[in-house]
Amino acid sequence: MTTRARSFDTAAASYAAHRPGYPPALFDAVEELTGRPLAGARVADIGAGTGIGTALLHQRGAEVVAVEPGEGMAAQLRLAHPRIPVLRGDGNRLPLVTGAFDLLTYAQAWHWTDPAHSVPEARRVLRPGGALAIWWNDSDTTVPWIAEQEARLAEFFEAKADPAKEAGPSRQTGQGSGFRTPPRGLGGFATRSVRWSRRVPLDAHLANLASHSAFLMLGEAGTRAYLAAERELLAPHFPDGTVEESYVVSLHVARV
Repeated sequence: MTTRARSFDTAAASYAAHRPGYPPALFDAVEELTGRPLAGARVADIGAGTGIGTALLHQRGAEVVAVEPGEGMAAQLRLAHPRIPVLRGDGNRLPLVTGAFDLLTYAQAWHWTDPAHSVPEARRVLRPGGALAIWWNDSDTTVPWIAEQEARLAEFFEAKADPAKEAGPSRQTGQGSGFRTPPRGLGGFATRSVRWSRRVPLDAHLANLASHSAFLMLGEAGTRAYLAAERELLAPHFPDGTVEESYVVSLHVARV
């Protein structure tokens, strides 16, 4: 049976094509809160997926290695970013050398771990003075059309027995707040919120929604029907066919 965490492997190419990236201000904040530049830092990006965050860390000059459990996602990462090393593994069992890294990053991924294992693992692989950075990209519900979409999504998935465990551009999938709580056992976390937006075609916006685990688990027919109805509701808001997606990135950094 496909688990929610492994459902992304079936849609890795779409995930890579349609998921949002992250703004430069996020990485500025990472540098500020960790107290060192990313350039030259030894970084492991855990739960790297198709490498959306990994590639941006690499562009900032980090010596980055990706850790990804899913075969399909790892294959897509290697295809798009052949110069970035990729290791198979997850945050609960890091395939990394003890004390070797300046920074561990979890972009949209910490909630898939068990903190009873992932916190000690983070401590193990970070050098003294290193840091753990966790962030989530959420839709900005202060924007009226986004708040309306969030409400529709929440209502649609409310009846689903299996709660979603994904942090994504919306909280539509019944995710509990516990998944978003920074872990204990690493000292205090410093936080930042970074607002940003991107403009994409309506088709790309809907494809972004479809790449989330709740829709992947729902299945093709149900997803297609939902997105067709969503298209009809969104079209009057965006008569030129271009959607401005607004986001808030919540960043948490702990130094060890």
